[in-house]
Amino acid sequence: MEQLNLSESEWRKRLTPEQFHVLREAGTERAFSGRYNDNKADGIYRCAGCQLELFDSIDKYDSGSGWPSFTQPVAPDHVSEHADTSHGMRRIEARCARCDGHLGHVFPDGPPPTGLRYCMNSVSLEFRPRAAGASAA
Repeated sequence: MEQLNLSESEWRKRLTPEQFHVLREAGTERAFSGRYNDNKADGIYRCAGCQLELFDSIDKYDSGSGWPSFTQPVAPDHVSEHADTSHGMRRIEARCARCDGHLGHVFPDGPPPTGLRYCMNSVSLEFRPRAAGASAA
């Protein structure tokens, strides 16, 4: 996959201040504040930074965490995982594989079939409804 590498000033022009804070500085939006936490529409969630398809609504579930949660990405190579020891915790950070934007974290407490919870920041995502007549993959 071709990488998208932009300078800080280019990212600041492309993103809102909140998107920049989360995607480029690994920030986190407040729980239950994101626009996609309660979204139940059928479609695809893309990276707000580069538009790479990341998650399908068929894999979204209500984790009760206050952030949109998914059992898996649309493709394993679309989300990269990295060790995160910030804030005195050991977690797995999820990033967009194309632009390296911070998306959220992956936890081993999700439902079947994967047992994983991809806990994402709404601000790092852009939802696009599935076209009428299109089927989920």
